[in-house]
Amino acid sequence: MVGFLVNEYELMSIALSRQLREGTQKSHTMAENTGFISCFLKGVVDKSSYRNLLADFYFVYSAMEDEIKRLSENNHSIVSKIDFHELYRREKIEKDLYFYFGQNWSTLLKPSEPAQAYVDRIHQISNEQPELLIGHHYSRYIGDLSGGQLLKKITQKAMNLSGDDGLNFYIFDQIKDEKAFKNVYRSTLDSLPISPHMATLIVEEANKAFKFNMDIFNELEGNLIAAIGKILFRFLTRSSRKGSTE
Repeated sequence: MVGFLVNEYELMSIALSRQLREGTQKSHTMAENTGFISCFLKGVVDKSSYRNLLADFYFVYSAMEDEIKRLSENNHSIVSKIDFHELYRREKIEKDLYFYFGQNWSTLLKPSEPAQAYVDRIHQISNEQPELLIGHHYSRYIGDLSGGQLLKKITQKAMNLSGDDGLNFYIFDQIKDEKAFKNVYRSTLDSLPISPHMATLIVEEANKAFKFNMDIFNELEGNLIAAIGKILFRFLTRSSRKGSTE
């Protein structure tokens, strides 16, 4: 009986990366189908909405990286194993915020309500059940790494940016081989000493992470629609004025 439980435990641990991938597929699709992300993927990127997205992400990543660093320094047996510094985004986002907001960027920002709820959740689970941070870590960082180059090109083209200014968020300069790194990451997840019940909770938390992200996207969608509306209004107004002189 003891041997059976050990084998089951090891099997579930090995399967965590697959469980996360399969268990979040629906949430991933839903996030991509939000109006904001759909527009983004089509190259419709409003500078104001985009910089507000980066501002929200700054607070989210700051919370996550602060908590992971704290837990790692305290030698947390699970969280310390996913403390990959090469994935950290806060310093990259700071460079982009300087580019978009200027030198005093830090005094101009505050998280949106959805972003604050996201931050609060990160702090809550870090204190109550730190293992759940894995769900947030997986859904954000691996998503950023996987789609980074495509999103960088879309952003660069849509906002006529040159070089890497304003695009640091997508740059993982400490990761030379994305495929090799993701293999290491998956192996790390699969080797974590967690129970089947904890694996299920981590997948559930990863889906909550997607929901928090969708809440941020949905709020930004309203700003994007307003911006597009203003552009369309100016275009129609100019066209009307031009027509009246002919």
